[in-house]
Amino acid sequence: MEIAFNSRDRKYKSVFGAIKTNESTGFTLVLHSSLLAEKAFLVIWPDGKKEEYIPMTKSENGEFHFWRTEFKTPNKGLYFYKFDYDTPYGRGTVLNSGSGIGYVGREGVPWQLTVYDENFSTPDWLKGKVAYQIFPDRFRFSGEKKENVPKDRELRSDWGGTPKWYPDENGRFNNDYFCGDLKGIEEKLEYLASLGVGLIYLNPIFEAHSNHRYDTADYFKIDPLLGTAEDFVSLTKKAEEYGIKIILDGVFSHTGADSVYFNKYKRYGDGGAYNDPESPYYSWYKFGETRDDYASWWGVKTLPEVNENEESFKEFITGDRGVVNHWLKNGAYGFRLDVADELPDIFIEKVRETVKKHKPDALLWGEVWEDASNKISYGGRRKYLLGDELDGVMNYPFREAVIDFMLGGSAELFMERIVTICENYPKPALDASMNFLGTHDTARVLTILSGAQLSHIDKNRQAEFSLTDSEKAIAKKRLLCAASLIYALPGVPTIYYGDEAGLEGGVDPFNRRCFPWGNEDEEILNHFKALGEIRSSHDAFKEGEFVPVSAMLGCVAFIRKNEKGESVFVISNKNHHEITYYLPENIKNPKALIGGAVTDDKKGVNIDSETTAILSFN
Repeated sequence: MEIAFNSRDRKYKSVFGAIKTNESTGFTLVLHSSLLAEKAFLVIWPDGKKEEYIPMTKSENGEFHFWRTEFKTPNKGLYFYKFDYDTPYGRGTVLNSGSGIGYVGREGVPWQLTVYDENFSTPDWLKGKVAYQIFPDRFRFSGEKKENVPKDRELRSDWGGTPKWYPDENGRFNNDYFCGDLKGIEEKLEYLASLGVGLIYLNPIFEAHSNHRYDTADYFKIDPLLGTAEDFVSLTKKAEEYGIKIILDGVFSHTGADSVYFNKYKRYGDGGAYNDPESPYYSWYKFGETRDDYASWWGVKTLPEVNENEESFKEFITGDRGVVNHWLKNGAYGFRLDVADELPDIFIEKVRETVKKHKPDALLWGEVWEDASNKISYGGRRKYLLGDELDGVMNYPFREAVIDFMLGGSAELFMERIVTICENYPKPALDASMNFLGTHDTARVLTILSGAQLSHIDKNRQAEFSLTDSEKAIAKKRLLCAASLIYALPGVPTIYYGDEAGLEGGVDPFNRRCFPWGNEDEEILNHFKALGEIRSSHDAFKEGEFVPVSAMLGCVAFIRKNEKGESVFVISNKNHHEITYYLPENIKNPKALIGGAVTDDKKGVNIDSETTAILSFN
């Protein structure tokens, strides 16, 4: 059956993937002459709106007829399209039957076309860099004594001990602290630079009364266990000397119940929304008939939800004297928005406006777990990546594709998942999105790659769980393979602190263990350092196009190339045996940068089992 249209082939669609507003894009439909097609139309429509029929012009070429038209629009948004054609026997339709390919007479769905603002750009300084995520309580303790630390916290002196997963004597969870601090991070900036890190993303650092600090108590204060405002300024300035910028976690969908604003337990006096309907913060929250009847994040009563569209809250966060401006002025270079899918579009737009007004090249990331180009949440299609909101997102679809491939998923499915995101995301957002193998919300990647079925293990058993030597050997090899893939894909490779040192662990809190200073796994660490060097030495990784080459038999291959002609070739062998991958004829003078050995005749590369090879070539 002949291909009538392929959205991923420039012979059919002149621009790959998302397009800019006012950018003219050519569409070519190929129909067999036996269909006797008299007319053909590009049928395109904005999401949820009326279809537009754009006539196509026919040119004959023997057995096949080529129907062509152009499309451009000044309006950004999510569009869908298909093709209709008229014959003496009635109307036919061509739809996407999978992988962007449409056939005559086969069922399918419309294609997606993302149209983003032609003025949308993302920070250039970020591209080609490596990012590093730090859970502050567990990265590094400087040893400095802190002032004004609340007396009801359990301060631990056993760095590296098992985090508590059960409530303390007062029924509180997450109340044990290992005392990691900002000075500790500053002490390790040289180490981070050795990994090629150009960006640090900090989990919450504002005053809060849990070790994860997602229950903000005061947005304008550094948590006393982490240090002072002066410590934060010092950290950002010292980081800049190493070429490293720092962004903060913006937790704006909820506050802590134990906070200046809600003050359920009266830690902050008699005021607060919970105690006083006349409180200036009362309108931020969503109370029912009684004060204990309030909306909370996922029903967790320690995390009361806020109304982000309430004007005083919006001003508090985004105003000239608001939270965002305050921390940008004190050295932060942007924010990662926690649970961005629970923030209204208009609120995210306002945060972006504030961030870019203060620092035009600052970064705004958002937490989105699905395809962010077409996500629906809270009753509407989201607009994260069209140019008015986020620079990029946490790229969970890439993480899932890589990990599933490592654990036995097909090469074909891996490539489909990667190309789908590349096709749906605007290029500026794709290049600026956060690619990772683990975060504070996932089990440690080393443990996952061992094949451990953590969902069947309760927390009592997870606390004692560790990999056997044989399990760890398997997991390590897969981690090196997976890390090479994540570093080679479009976007910003991001290390979750300790993954590069071989930390293990199940779900929260066992994925938040202390960094094992002095006990790092040197093989894993050296691999990450080598990847950082490769990444910084080859400009094709900055904004280079992703070009699929092959995906079959447990092996995937692709090229990253930029407009200057700089290219790298990436091959990942998931098989349990070595392979020789024969290179395309246009690959000249290949040089293995990591993970493979070029054959003597330079026509192939030998790749060990469960290994990713990265090559440079002419």
